[in-house]
Amino acid sequence: MSAGSTAPKPGEPGDRSGRTAGPGRGGSRFGRLLHDGRLLQDGAPGGPVLRLFARWVRRPLLPAVRLWRRNIQLRVVAGTLLMSLGVVLLLGLVVIGQVRNGLLDAKERAAQSQAAGGFSAAQDRAATTPSVPGAQDGGRAGASVNWRSTLVEQLASGGQSAFNVVALSLEDSDGAASRGARASGEVDPATSIPGELRHAVAQGAGTFQTYARIHYTNGKGSEPGLVVGKRLNDAEGTQYELYYLFPLAQEEDSLDLVKGTLATAGLFVVVLLGAIAWLVVRQIVTPVRMAAGIAERLSAGRLQERMKVTGEDDIARLGEAFNKMAQNLQLKIQQLEDLSRMQRRFVSDVSHELRTPLTTVRMAADVIHEARVDFDPVTARSAELLGDQLDRFESLLSDLLEISRFDAGAAALEAEPIDLRQVVRRVIGGAEPLAERKGGRIVVVGDEQPVVAEADARRVERVLRNLVVNAVEHGEGKDVVVKLAAAGGAVAVAVRDYGVGLKPGEATRVFNRFWRADPARARTTGGTGLGLSIAVEDARLHGGWLQAWGEPGGGSQFRLTLPRTADEPLRGSPIPLEPEDSRRNREQAAGGPREDGARRVSVPVQSGADRASLPRMPQVPRATADPTALPGSGARVVARAAAEADISEARASTNAEAEDGSRGR
Repeated sequence: MSAGSTAPKPGEPGDRSGRTAGPGRGGSRFGRLLHDGRLLQDGAPGGPVLRLFARWVRRPLLPAVRLWRRNIQLRVVAGTLLMSLGVVLLLGLVVIGQVRNGLLDAKERAAQSQAAGGFSAAQDRAATTPSVPGAQDGGRAGASVNWRSTLVEQLASGGQSAFNVVALSLEDSDGAASRGARASGEVDPATSIPGELRHAVAQGAGTFQTYARIHYTNGKGSEPGLVVGKRLNDAEGTQYELYYLFPLAQEEDSLDLVKGTLATAGLFVVVLLGAIAWLVVRQIVTPVRMAAGIAERLSAGRLQERMKVTGEDDIARLGEAFNKMAQNLQLKIQQLEDLSRMQRRFVSDVSHELRTPLTTVRMAADVIHEARVDFDPVTARSAELLGDQLDRFESLLSDLLEISRFDAGAAALEAEPIDLRQVVRRVIGGAEPLAERKGGRIVVVGDEQPVVAEADARRVERVLRNLVVNAVEHGEGKDVVVKLAAAGGAVAVAVRDYGVGLKPGEATRVFNRFWRADPARARTTGGTGLGLSIAVEDARLHGGWLQAWGEPGGGSQFRLTLPRTADEPLRGSPIPLEPEDSRRNREQAAGGPREDGARRVSVPVQSGADRASLPRMPQVPRATADPTALPGSGARVVARAAAEADISEARASTNAEAEDGSRGR
């Protein structure tokens, strides 16, 4: 049998001539927009529409995306299903391909055997049938046609449903058919026998085969089949073509049955694997979720929460370790709470117990102090030092009592609407004598408009007095600027000095108890080291912030920010934490002209009696300075005027709620 078969098998795509797209066709306007990425831009046609469509499609998917990110069990099960589906599809394709090839190979062998027998029988019949002597061409042709009809009927009688037989006259050299076709089973020879196969049979002497669609003349639907053909000679010596057509309907039904069975089995396997994965992952995820929930409750203060432990596996050991950790944490926290409670009670008891002997010592010291004119100079000086130290001791006891109230949670806020300008005036009035002795002044900025807030006047005055006195003490005889501002739902008071300032890192420790920037510094008024600690607690009691900024040799600034109304959360401050006249801002201003034409205010050198008064600092717009910064971060972004829009407030800033920052002056 010749290997010259050229027709493809059923289902295999044939070659199709197509038109190749030229350069001009691929360069359409839509293609250029899509290729350049301009289709999704605002200026491109359809850009906003596509973005709106994408947003409309994405909005319903957000809950699913959020669930996908938060649920590890869903991701594992989905991944298992996808991988199982891929494996099942791959195995199904391999199995279907093997079954298909096996069915076709078996059919080809059977068809070739059947066709070879039929061709041999046709040759034997032609050899045993005598030709008609002396017959004319017309009579000889009619005898050949009758002989082929009888041959087709005899050959097709052996397989009524297994195959059909077609006999065709060999085409002449001019291409015209010399004789009519003969076929069994009402097969349409013209459409069932491919032209390529007829050409191969007419040109060759062997057996040829191909796959094709078998068509019928009685209206029956076409079906795939295998066509085997060969060129033979009839009893008259005339060449003709004999074809066997083997339908593949049975093989096609068998292959469909295998496909359906594999699809059903594959779907069942995928679902089963998904269920197994869900159960397995559930056993792992459930304890993890339980541990996460208990950890959240532990962080909320419910220290008695524990995990339920069953079994002795890895998860059980994890639960036991988690419970032991929680128990140790609870024990340590209880110990720290007991120690803190004892310390607070000790401080409170000692402070109260010292009141009585301190009162007695104070009375005796007052008597000695009044009679110091009768003493010698050394004894008189000792009496004065005794009075000063008793004043410091009384202030320290008062601060300790106030701190103990904050620690015990007994501090109460008596808020009422107050004008901070009046509080600032009272504070400045009390601090002006100290400023005059230091050789400086206290300048107020931003007191043209009322600055009203619901606050405790006594506590706010204590905070501002502490800030102003500290600024005067550490200002090295230079002026102190007190700035007031209000915007949105917040009011702020900033105290700026131009003294030694703060070193890097000190702004984060300035609110620590008993912390001092320079322990060797001489104190004129005798601070206790608790003033800023009490001030930050007062600010926190109002729901506000107390923050510090400083630079070495450039002074410092403390900012108190309070909400306008009680219990209103703060979102920002109307005064930037880093002042406009800081060294960095002056360097930025001197580096080049600003886009908005604003000018920085620098601090003139202040020396002795001819000290120039400080220029007034630019006012923050009240209507546009809407606080936008969130509390809790060391760097705060505060809305400000356009002239200072590019200044960062993050340098050396500290959170007013941080307990470990202190200036401790």
